[in-house]
Amino acid sequence: MPGTGELRRSLGVRDATAIGLGSMLGAGVFVVFAPAAALAGPWLLFAVVLAGAVAYANAVASAQLASVYPASGGSYVYGRKQLGQWPGFIAGWGFVTGKTASCAAMALVFAGYLAPGFKIPVAIAAVVALTVVNLFGITRTALLTRILLALTLATLVFVLIACLLPYNQSVPAAASSATTETLGSFWGIFPAAGLMFFAFAGYARIATLGEEMRDPARTIPKAILGALAGALLLYLVITIALSAHLGTAQLAGSSAPLLTAVEHSPLSPAAPIVQAGAAAASLGALLALVTGVGRTSLAMAREGDLPKPLARVSHRLAVPYVAEISVAVVVILLLLGGTTNSMIGFSSFGVLVYYAVTNLAAMTLSERPSWGPKWLNLVGLCGCVLLALTLPWQSSLGMTAVLLLGIAARWVLRTVANLRNP
Repeated sequence: MPGTGELRRSLGVRDATAIGLGSMLGAGVFVVFAPAAALAGPWLLFAVVLAGAVAYANAVASAQLASVYPASGGSYVYGRKQLGQWPGFIAGWGFVTGKTASCAAMALVFAGYLAPGFKIPVAIAAVVALTVVNLFGITRTALLTRILLALTLATLVFVLIACLLPYNQSVPAAASSATTETLGSFWGIFPAAGLMFFAFAGYARIATLGEEMRDPARTIPKAILGALAGALLLYLVITIALSAHLGTAQLAGSSAPLLTAVEHSPLSPAAPIVQAGAAAASLGALLALVTGVGRTSLAMAREGDLPKPLARVSHRLAVPYVAEISVAVVVILLLLGGTTNSMIGFSSFGVLVYYAVTNLAAMTLSERPSWGPKWLNLVGLCGCVLLALTLPWQSSLGMTAVLLLGIAARWVLRTVANLRNP
């Protein structure tokens, strides 16, 4: 029977690392380089390094806190325990809303590669199918994530090989056109890093699954730092390869830069491999995203910050089934009115807010490992604020409104509850 029970500890280091790496090497790697290159231009590599540095500081803070509080909810729990109810709520609300937007973006990328003429129905079908997978238990989720991760890595290796081969001039320029007007500037490094952060943020899913880890104090730090190190290395290599093979202008103007790189190489007949890899990557990212958002929603519902029914856990399958289904419904609604780029911007802002609270909470820890000094938490906090404030204004303004709406709703509900129960 369903109830509000505990989740089952069944994940080890390999599964947890695969979930985090699968999230970071998801569909973001197939779409985010172009808008980032348009903002940073020839400074794109510096934007990737900046995003990676902020992500590293955030990962250290997450690992520190997750080893102390190995429960579902990630920084929502950390914020409540270390800073109080309101900071915890802001972190949780930022994660849930930001990552729900990510779910919609990943579903749209999947459908765009697989069936561009039927994007919305295919995207909805993907959300429904992966929600069903999640409802059958976290071990099945981890197994499928590892399979999809292997396909993604194989695709990225294929793209890198194509970038090492001579540039194919025979492909019409219209296939991925760009003008020098699209190129950014040095100051574009900061908004570009904010968008690139979207591709790094997957390790948050590891912390949100803390209640399902075996030996979480050891598993979570290893999985978070291992997944981030692997992703950062790949992103740096991919950035250098794409910039050298396509040039900054063509990279900035391409709607699918990894696909464009293969099309402009002797391996162009095998371009469908990249399309298939992008579809697999987006499925892997979507699977991990739905899982993480569902667990954070579960934690918030347990504390009364979201409706209590979201805290129900199936005793037979040990999954928060109401939260999983609710996330799927909201994502489907977003699919009916959003675009991929807008969802990426919204997600980046919301998750940067989440990690700002994470770093602030980590600064208050009285005991800390040698690899987690307080000054690094401060660097992470400042980095999150900087990247959030320099994102495209539409993203910043839109997600600020969503965050304020959530804060206002919680204040009203808490005030009413206090009046009824003085």
